[in-house]
Amino acid sequence: MYAVEITELPKAPAIVMGVINVNGRVVPVFNVRKRFGFPAREMTTTDQFILAHTSHREVALVVDHVRGVIECPAEDMEASSEILPGLEYVEGVVKRDDGLIVIHNLEEFLSIEEEELLGRLVKA
Repeated sequence: MYAVEITELPKAPAIVMGVINVNGRVVPVFNVRKRFGFPAREMTTTDQFILAHTSHREVALVVDHVRGVIECPAEDMEASSEILPGLEYVEGVVKRDDGLIVIHNLEEFLSIEEEELLGRLVKA
């Protein structure tokens, strides 16, 4: 899904850019760059969203671009606890011939406080 206008959500957690309308559903937009400490940059109309589901709600992740979608069997993933215990937000890493894929855990993407605040602001 290509970028659309994001409506700001007052008092939302800092990593929530706002909300978008996806087929009549209000979906919060997460700023992945901010969560992982990457340099900020202005959004463009060619930026894309990845729509994902957590156990609480549907979310949109702003990404610079999408190279493709692949399926990785769970047994191909090396758990983050085996690589470096205590890695926040990271479920594990998949080794591929063309590089490494870091698997993020969306269930832990927001802190408990951020999740509660977002839940009050956007009806799940």
